[in-house]
Amino acid sequence: MIIGRVNPANRLEDQGITGLGRVCYNLIEPALIEHALQHGEGNLGKGGAFLVSTGKHTGRSPKDKFVVRTPSVENTIWWENNKPMDPSAFDRLHADMLEHMKGRDYFVQDLFGGADPEHRLDVRVVTELAWHGLFIRHLLRRPTRDELNDFIPEFTIINCPSFKANPALHGCRSETVIALNFDKKLILIANTAYAGENKKAVFTLLNYILPGKGIMAMHCSANHAIGNTDETAVFFGLSGTGKTTLSADPSRTLIGDDEHGWSDKGTFNFEGGCYAKTINLSREAEPEIYATTEKFGTVIENMIFDPETLDLDFADNSLTDNMRCAYPLDYISNASATSLGGHPKNVIMLTCDAYGVLPPIARLTPAQAMYHFLSGFTSKTPGTEVGVVEPIPTFSTCFGAPFMPRRPEVYGKLLQQKIAQTGATCWLVNTGWTGGAFGVGKRMPIRATRALLTAALDGSLAKVTFRKDPNFGFEVPVEVPGVDSTLLDPRATWADKAAFDAQVKKLVGMFSENFAQYVPYIDADVKAAVIGGAA
Repeated sequence: MIIGRVNPANRLEDQGITGLGRVCYNLIEPALIEHALQHGEGNLGKGGAFLVSTGKHTGRSPKDKFVVRTPSVENTIWWENNKPMDPSAFDRLHADMLEHMKGRDYFVQDLFGGADPEHRLDVRVVTELAWHGLFIRHLLRRPTRDELNDFIPEFTIINCPSFKANPALHGCRSETVIALNFDKKLILIANTAYAGENKKAVFTLLNYILPGKGIMAMHCSANHAIGNTDETAVFFGLSGTGKTTLSADPSRTLIGDDEHGWSDKGTFNFEGGCYAKTINLSREAEPEIYATTEKFGTVIENMIFDPETLDLDFADNSLTDNMRCAYPLDYISNASATSLGGHPKNVIMLTCDAYGVLPPIARLTPAQAMYHFLSGFTSKTPGTEVGVVEPIPTFSTCFGAPFMPRRPEVYGKLLQQKIAQTGATCWLVNTGWTGGAFGVGKRMPIRATRALLTAALDGSLAKVTFRKDPNFGFEVPVEVPGVDSTLLDPRATWADKAAFDAQVKKLVGMFSENFAQYVPYIDADVKAAVIGGAA
């Protein structure tokens, strides 16, 4: 049985997917919630939000992600970072998934990845869970009814949480698998109900396709001054560094919170919604995001709630620290109607420093910007990946290594070219620890971070006095109105100065050791910016 609107010449049967039960195409939010409730997938919450648990997988499974190794991508995939899968193993996985799917109901959403019509990707997402359809309908961009009549997908994602892979037969690591086949334009996801795998699969596709067109694909949030897209800013950073929180500034227009492209025309969001962490979310500190948790259709993942009042417990992380809400962009009052911006005037690189030695903000030269972009230093925070229970200092190149199919230098050189062409100012912002390392110090005050970012974006920070950091070489403001000057000098915040000196020396060494892998591929000016003598 077919339900919903679809191009009659491009149903699942035309893709070789046959024998299913009901197939629901492009249902809108109320219908998806109805089906999800009928199937017992979750609970209706306050305001019509949909409350779900993702079971065992409450975060991404990067160790179970594979790229099919075919001749067409052999020389362009970063194989040290992307696990290969044999084409024959993928074919067996595909065939076995299709057999497993027979007789079951499925939900199809035909959507766009990318707000710029010139560069968007047409994606079909086939999901076993109705609420996954609701989720991806928020997170990608919706065609008009007329566009659906002629929609032909360039790539298809099939997500089947009830299917368990066989490592010996399917060439994977475990019963969970995410497999990308660029030749067949197909992604298979099995044995995980974590909805973030759907959106990150599309991000990975765009991260491969767009650089081939000279477009920078970025794991970043973005906003611009109200009424002025020439004052665009982008915020690079991994999950937990503040991309969503800091870009959702009520005094600026939000372009998007996670994934963007930078073309010759400017900045464009890949998505149509936001996927915000909700742990310790408060009405006072983040009123716009908090309000979405009681709006119709918002997907609430892995949050504890009162079964009688349906009140959410934002402090209870007994399921995961990675509890989240997914909602459409128009649920944020200051969101851009077009999701388009100009060329970034400010490029901010967010890091969560668990060592507690980086300043809250530093100004970077273009060479230093490429250095820190390729380094991608941060700390993985609890819940964003399976098995992460406390912050772990790490280097994730381009602030998004798990989603980068190409070698890091491809993205680094694109960023270097864009900065050179536009004259953007670059900043490194630490939202991690101050006054000591994790376990001793405390998180950087969000009020101070916001004040420093505001000063950077409105141009007033450029007018203050800066000092050169003796360890990292970047420039750090000495005094900023409204910010405790002690906070600007990390060493001054530590009670034990000798411990700080030892910690910063350790981190400099880690930077040097990590960056040695990129030295053969970078220009002389970037080599000159290398700290710790890696060059």
